[in-house]
Amino acid sequence: MEIPTRDQIQRAPKVLLHDHLDGGMRPQTVIDLAAEQGYVDLPTTDSADLAKWFTRGADRRNLVLYLETFAHTVGVTQTKDGLSRAAAECAEDLAADGVVYAEIRFAPELHTDQGLSLDEVVESVLEGFRIGTKNAAAAGNTIVVGTLVTAMRTAARSLEIAKLAVRHRDAGVVGFDIAGAEAGFPPTIHLDAFQLIMRENFHITIHAGEAFGLPSIHEALQYCGAERLGHGVRIVDDITYDGDGKPILGQLATYVLDRRIPLEMCPTSNVNTGAAESIETHPIKLLRDLRFRVTMNTDNRLMSDVGMSDEFEKSCNAFNWDLTDMQWLTVNAMKSSFWPFQDRLDLINNVIKPGYAALMAE
Repeated sequence: MEIPTRDQIQRAPKVLLHDHLDGGMRPQTVIDLAAEQGYVDLPTTDSADLAKWFTRGADRRNLVLYLETFAHTVGVTQTKDGLSRAAAECAEDLAADGVVYAEIRFAPELHTDQGLSLDEVVESVLEGFRIGTKNAAAAGNTIVVGTLVTAMRTAARSLEIAKLAVRHRDAGVVGFDIAGAEAGFPPTIHLDAFQLIMRENFHITIHAGEAFGLPSIHEALQYCGAERLGHGVRIVDDITYDGDGKPILGQLATYVLDRRIPLEMCPTSNVNTGAAESIETHPIKLLRDLRFRVTMNTDNRLMSDVGMSDEFEKSCNAFNWDLTDMQWLTVNAMKSSFWPFQDRLDLINNVIKPGYAALMAE
């Protein structure tokens, strides 16, 4: 097989597990919402210039600095209409890029500055995804969207947010997450929230192993019940080499591999935050070669100026990956989603595999 063309990558069915709502907005939407709401802090009101500003601001090789750019996208999504518009456009944009299933995460506690309740925030986002999914289908692009409710690890509201996630589990919320600055804020300080989620037979993914190393991954898995690792890129710190250059896995890396724990890898974002030096040296290739359950993700499409097709194109060119590699990563992601099991199988067997088979037959 050859490296797929951009057109083939675009048409290939893709699955996205790690994407932030407030990190993937359209620049013009940020400008429009700012004007509607009297938000005056934007650095520019030119759409192209604002897009460049976000990317330049985020690409500073530091997670904390990267997160600073979110002040504006969060600042303009404090109303029901703003949240619904952002969610609807998210679904439309992903579907247009060939994404057939996506789990989009956001932190409700960041969107209450103008008086919305936490439930109103979640309901507005879910309504937006319903609208966007319907609009995408009308345009000939079918997508299924699940929502992940995120608590901020730097705050003390995680138990409240966990209860919020459970309240909306039958309306489109598929799991619970924590995010934010990793160093100094281990997942175990939110243990009561994770225990609630586990008692409710619900799903957990945790940002771990991005800006901080193996202890963060270990706590997420062994104390907090994470079913997936958000990023997880630092698991390579537990891989050494013998005199012949053969990889030797430590106990934690072996556990992650043996248990098929999904890694929500986001190559471009990892380069932006300094978790990886370049796409070419990103651990995703090593981990794929070792058959960890690797998945491909965007993290923040606006901040990193990247879509799923972009991520795959970069990696295919860097690692000589072909459509078989793309399908392997995509099936990994669909298997690892928090969508009901039978629905996962249906998407794999009736959408993903036939889609790749058709591309491979060209």
